[in-house]
Amino acid sequence: MCGIIGYIGDKKASDILISGLSHLEYRGYDSAGIALCYNGTTNVYKAQGKLINLSEVLKTKQEICDVATKGIGHIRWATHGLPTTTNAHPHTCNCKNFTLVHNGIIENYQELKEELVNCGCIFQSQTDTEVAAHLIAHEYGKTKDLLSAMQSAVKKIKGAFAFCAIHNNEPDKIVVAKRNAPLIIGVGEGENFIASDIPAIIEYTKKAIYLSDYQVGVIKKDSIKIYDENNTLITNKIEHLPFEAMAISKMGYKHFMLKEIHEQGDVVRNVLSGKLISPEHQIQLNEFKLTSEKIKNISRIQIIACGTSLHAGMAGKYIIEKFANIPVDVEASSEYIYRDTIADKNTLVIGISQSGETADTITAIKQVKAQNSHIAIITNRADSTMARLADSLLPVNAGIEVSVAATKSYMAQLISLYLLAMYLSEQKNITKYETDIKNLKQELIELPNKIETLLTNTANIREIAKKYSSYKDFIFIARGINFPSALEGALKLKEISYINATGYGAGELKHGPIAMLDENMPVLAILNTGIVYDKVLSNCEEAKARQAKLIGVTDYLADKDKDLFNDLILIPSISDLISPALNIVVLQLLAYYIAEYLGKDVDQPRNLAKSVTVE
Repeated sequence: MCGIIGYIGDKKASDILISGLSHLEYRGYDSAGIALCYNGTTNVYKAQGKLINLSEVLKTKQEICDVATKGIGHIRWATHGLPTTTNAHPHTCNCKNFTLVHNGIIENYQELKEELVNCGCIFQSQTDTEVAAHLIAHEYGKTKDLLSAMQSAVKKIKGAFAFCAIHNNEPDKIVVAKRNAPLIIGVGEGENFIASDIPAIIEYTKKAIYLSDYQVGVIKKDSIKIYDENNTLITNKIEHLPFEAMAISKMGYKHFMLKEIHEQGDVVRNVLSGKLISPEHQIQLNEFKLTSEKIKNISRIQIIACGTSLHAGMAGKYIIEKFANIPVDVEASSEYIYRDTIADKNTLVIGISQSGETADTITAIKQVKAQNSHIAIITNRADSTMARLADSLLPVNAGIEVSVAATKSYMAQLISLYLLAMYLSEQKNITKYETDIKNLKQELIELPNKIETLLTNTANIREIAKKYSSYKDFIFIARGINFPSALEGALKLKEISYINATGYGAGELKHGPIAMLDENMPVLAILNTGIVYDKVLSNCEEAKARQAKLIGVTDYLADKDKDLFNDLILIPSISDLISPALNIVVLQLLAYYIAEYLGKDVDQPRNLAKSVTVE
């Protein structure tokens, strides 16, 4: 996705914008730009690639940089159009009077673009954002008021957006709008700031207003006015930001767990940053220290982990075996350490841990390290014990996870394993998977937007959670690459709600667990379009025949099959291969809302700790 920064005051805007963007680089890395306003004109500067390239451009523009005290900036994660200077933000209208930066995705941009072309708009880029720039400018032509133009335009836009806009005819203000994308207003003395996240402005102010969905704001250097969707001026709620706010603040969420679930779109972007450049480029995994020749000699992979990390490893097994053609064993660390260690120099051992301090996994890694195997560690803590044991360290950089129940760290581990699988395949030069890998890369690029789309439509999940919160037992079923999703969904539910939940491979239901099924047993089935879809559907028929309450999580279901389910949760369309990354968000939310309805301590469930440092 993208990072936004804005400033209006009396200071040198260019310095504040570049500094802010430097703290938002985790949100994008392929291009950047700023717009500086002075004396009724707007100057736009852009550069492809890292932010340093934009800084170099600005060194030749000191005349305007030294005097401009208002501006907006942007750092981009490309979703529409290649990462080029033309596609970089800010975007302008044809008359160059209006300038816009945008975070999010406009779902109906093609329809809007067609209408605007018919109105005479000429498009320069391949982005959906330029559609918004022309649309708002078109509305301004009717209203001659930037606030009104923004309010009118956003009603026509479908999707997610955080907009930050300026117009030459109204030099004393910046207008912002938000729907399903983060945007905060930093409150200063004689100056104000706009940003996608706290790190961009924390050095300038400790006070902020969190813009809510459907709100539009007018930001001047000495005033902030925010209007709701009914154009009613609302009272500003200013919050104090502690210095480490990004680590310890719930950011308006009721629990850290819910906040961390909602961070997962950005977590995916962060993991992919610098590693997945485009579908056409090979995966860049500089942290992995085995040469191509040594990778070709790998005869076996062992994945060792515990709990949620173990489930990530189980999903990784499917994807690594598919693309790298290397057999993968996945084992709980606590079991691995009590049997003979069978490994050698041609064995790649992958240890996975959120904290990097999991005692069982540390012991297992030490045992296998003595066999001269290559040790790769996937962890959220690059300063941990496991990190120090690594031959190859793959930090997931998910940020501090406060809630005991892991959510965003699981997502980060999962995406890291996808990257590793593709990297191994490409280093081995297995050409028969080139098309599949290219398609997977494109889906990974699109994944953050799909996660955020899912997170903006949770009413159905909340209702289902309320409906089933009184049940004492729960079964999750799936097949193939989503079998680990069933296990992780069950774990999340039992961790924070204390409901006795169990995950099974759907084909195993008839080999014993089916005896548990009756009208008091909810069964949640994960069935995505793919090779196991029909088989899981048959297993659902078996459960329904035993009067079980049946919940379906799917990206597609034929009308003839909908009556089979008591409740359905639909996810955005996605391939079966990457579907675990969307399905798990549903299961995390379902567990969260059930626990919330039961009044449980979601962030600190009983008997659990974030880092398990005992065997």
